[in-house]
Amino acid sequence: MKRLESMKRMIVLQLSLLGLCLQAAVYAYVWFERYYPLVLLKLKFYVNGHILMLGIYFVLLLFFTNTYGGLKIGYLKPSDIFFSQVFSLLAVNVISYFQISLMRNWLAPIGPILQATAVQFLVAGIWTYLCNVFYRSVFPPREMMLVYGERSIDDILNKFATRKDKFKIVKCMNISEGLNEIEQEALRRYDAVVLWDIPTQERNKLLKFFYGKSIRVYMMPKITDVLIQGSDKLHLFDTPMFLTREYSLTVEQRAVKRLIDIVCALLLIIITSPIMLVTAIIIKLYDNGPVLYKQVRCTRDEAEFNIMKFRSMRVDAEKDGVARLAAKNDSRITPIGKFIRAVRIDELPQLFNILNGEMSFIGPRPERPEIIAQYVEEMPEFVFRMKVKAGLAGYAQVYGKYNTTPYDKLKLDLAYIENYTVWLDIKLMLLTLKILFRPESTEGVESKQVTALKQEGDK
Repeated sequence: MKRLESMKRMIVLQLSLLGLCLQAAVYAYVWFERYYPLVLLKLKFYVNGHILMLGIYFVLLLFFTNTYGGLKIGYLKPSDIFFSQVFSLLAVNVISYFQISLMRNWLAPIGPILQATAVQFLVAGIWTYLCNVFYRSVFPPREMMLVYGERSIDDILNKFATRKDKFKIVKCMNISEGLNEIEQEALRRYDAVVLWDIPTQERNKLLKFFYGKSIRVYMMPKITDVLIQGSDKLHLFDTPMFLTREYSLTVEQRAVKRLIDIVCALLLIIITSPIMLVTAIIIKLYDNGPVLYKQVRCTRDEAEFNIMKFRSMRVDAEKDGVARLAAKNDSRITPIGKFIRAVRIDELPQLFNILNGEMSFIGPRPERPEIIAQYVEEMPEFVFRMKVKAGLAGYAQVYGKYNTTPYDKLKLDLAYIENYTVWLDIKLMLLTLKILFRPESTEGVESKQVTALKQEGDK
């Protein structure tokens, strides 16, 4: 098994390197044939200069592709890998275009870089398809056993069913069948075991057993697991010690985070001001209703503020006064609202909330007090996510969907809080650009989620 995993990693590394080299080769051709003759009028490059130019491009491409997940062959869906490559190429080619323009002291012709980008998109599509075909033919889906507790397994089975190319659950066993029976069954023919919502005591025993037998384990963490994950590792005595602090972000982290918020918000307000103006006019002309929609939300320490959005629903969307989440195919959403929600234009006025210090760029999405009260009845731990300032986008939005369950969103938000770094904020900002083009990230919740908020809890 270890040899197989090592071989798999080596193959993925080689395929990734091949893909990067092919994309860099396209850029190299355009650089030598189209752009260097123009730059030569101002600067003369020798061999080392050309190596530096291509090296910078390769490093940038590696950085963005790795950040967006474009090298995760066999891990992400082929469509996700392709779109990650597309975003990476767009980012790197824009940077490279302005780099060339600076060396020329004037804007370079944009045609060659556009042609190179089109060819690179084609290369990315072919490379993704061939890598996926090769990977699936060599490495079939893992056959796994699911161990579960009292909670229904329909949800987790549906999640794994979306990745039949990677996972195949062939047997399910309830924890009530006994640890010995589960351990003996796991030793027979499975590639991995999934531990799903079982009591902590039994889970820990199984985890140690599987670890000792070198059996791969996929485990869905409980809230306490997420909190421990963010602990500091201390060595005060002759035994390891975990420290979970009473505060989430240090003073220095809050200061840097606030500076990034102010600078980015000002830049985006300037850049998107024409879009906001056109959107406001269209909304007003559609039904003569208010352009902005203000709603009370909660941020750090449960402080309330008025969040601003472009109105995407009918004026009488909540005429009964009852707070409710947007459902899938919600009839209250206007045709204009469907579009601005799909491309996230409705969120742009929140840039002013960020400038006011009520929100941050990255953080848990702010919820309404009424919705929070409903969640807290079933999940008292829901208030943990308000240890930091609410955000325009967050960990749960990047790695989840609009209709991800509140309990799963809570765990994602806590993972962000407990593992916070400035680099994590920057990475999530870059990844947020990608999710703007994922339709599922703006879907409403299913009706059953609107009326039934019961979630799993720690046992």
